[in-house]
Amino acid sequence: MNHTVQTFFTPAGTDRPPNYEMLKEEHEVATLGAPHNPAAMTSTVIHIRSKTSVPDHVVWSLFNTLFMNSCCLGFIVFAYSVKSRDRKMVGDLTGAQAYASTAKCLNVWALILGIVTTILLIIIPILILQAYQ
Repeated sequence: MNHTVQTFFTPAGTDRPPNYEMLKEEHEVATLGAPHNPAAMTSTVIHIRSKTSVPDHVVWSLFNTLFMNSCCLGFIVFAYSVKSRDRKMVGDLTGAQAYASTAKCLNVWALILGIVTTILLIIIPILILQAYQ
């Protein structure tokens, strides 16, 4: 049996012993030699798509809930927005898009109803005051 003894010296500037992975690789190269395959090495590129961003409209829904909550539509919109965010966190992008689409549609209606209600609450008293003068 041929036993060779190798002495490893740490670099002068460091107090750490040599890395285990480095020693293992050096041992494998010394034992097995360099790769014997003359063919060119091939590589594989994996393209990972970034997650598509699904807007959940939570801030818009919260605004409609707090300021323009006509017919309690703001609460319903906020519930759909939270469901959309929950689906997005779980990873169900299709469900998140469905809830977000519903939330967006209801947000538009809540905003329109809120603006119309606000305008009517301003115009109707002015018209009533002008009629009695």
